[in-house]
Amino acid sequence: MPQVVVEPRVRGFISLTAHPEGCAANVREQVAVARAGIAGHAAGHINSVLVLGSSTGYGLASAIVACFGYGAKTLGVCFEKPPEGDKTASAGWYNLAEAHRLAREQGLTFRTINGDAFSPEVKAETVRALRDQIGPVDLVIYSLAAPRRKDAQGNVWNSTLKPIGAPYRGKGFDLRNEAVTESSIEAATDEEIAGTIKVMGGEDWAEWIMLLREEGLLAPSARAVAYSYIGPEVSSAIYRRGTIGRAKEDLERTAHALHRLLDDGKGGGAWVSVNKGLVTQASSAIPAVPLYLSILYKVMKTQGSHEGTIEQMVRLFRDQISPGHTPEVDREGRIRLDDWEMAAPVQTVVEELWSATTTANLALTTDYAGFKADFLRLFGFGVDGVDYSAPTEVDRPLV
Repeated sequence: MPQVVVEPRVRGFISLTAHPEGCAANVREQVAVARAGIAGHAAGHINSVLVLGSSTGYGLASAIVACFGYGAKTLGVCFEKPPEGDKTASAGWYNLAEAHRLAREQGLTFRTINGDAFSPEVKAETVRALRDQIGPVDLVIYSLAAPRRKDAQGNVWNSTLKPIGAPYRGKGFDLRNEAVTESSIEAATDEEIAGTIKVMGGEDWAEWIMLLREEGLLAPSARAVAYSYIGPEVSSAIYRRGTIGRAKEDLERTAHALHRLLDDGKGGGAWVSVNKGLVTQASSAIPAVPLYLSILYKVMKTQGSHEGTIEQMVRLFRDQISPGHTPEVDREGRIRLDDWEMAAPVQTVVEELWSATTTANLALTTDYAGFKADFLRLFGFGVDGVDYSAPTEVDRPLV
């Protein structure tokens, strides 16, 4: 079993290494938050949950809340890289290895299927696992984010992050040089818009729900929730009004259709949950978003309303989608977990700081230090209590 000293090797918005014990410690912290946040508040029992995109970010936090907060039998589907010799696995692999270990230790059920969730083969494997190990699910969480998708007909679609109708010209952030920049992105073609909708829209989510329904693997009054983001005006040209936004509109239309299918008058249904902007690999790649999040962190921490992924998912489960709760929705039928982010007292200050921020005053007008720390934590680095100078076992099984 290889033990090596693991150091971060950051290239732009990704680290080529992940620290096994740092990822494990991060998961243990999230489990503790989930337990404390749910204790004494559960309005009903969640028997079983399927999380599509379960290894990082909101998907991982959802699986942790389901399993360790509610004791639900939890099956996750994700696509992660295993360790190879003395080379580390991806962070998601180590996250799940620790979640599996903790669940075994505590007599809970936490299973993972590692493969392409878009593929018919993985869908079939998931059906078998649910039938043999988990049973019909009370809740389906859809938290997939991928750059491409191969559909059931063999067509390959690619997603892009581009504005629609006109180029984007505005502030950006260079992660390599830690500098405020002027960014330029050309407008998307019709083909790029269509591809992004195919990858990031609602088609695959609907395929999953229809498959589970046909196979008798949705429990009575089952609920389905897909995750989305809207964001502020400063990023709207390249996000909500861009190709990703067009895909999210498709996701919302899908939610309405699935809600009509699942609504049995007893709590079943489907919703999109619009979550808060947080540091992820995907968000770090968007030109304006690292700068926006750094400013947002400063404002929300100052005002005492900042939440991480696990706190967000505790609030979603506890107050919105667990049994006994009817989700509160906006006029478009969406759950708005971004309500604290988009509150006027927050966004007014964010807009002022956005206009004032330059490379020279970055440390004063933003919490870029907090953004950077959260970015490194995605890969298991910078976690309190971990000795990063010590060799660590990199070959950790996902069983």
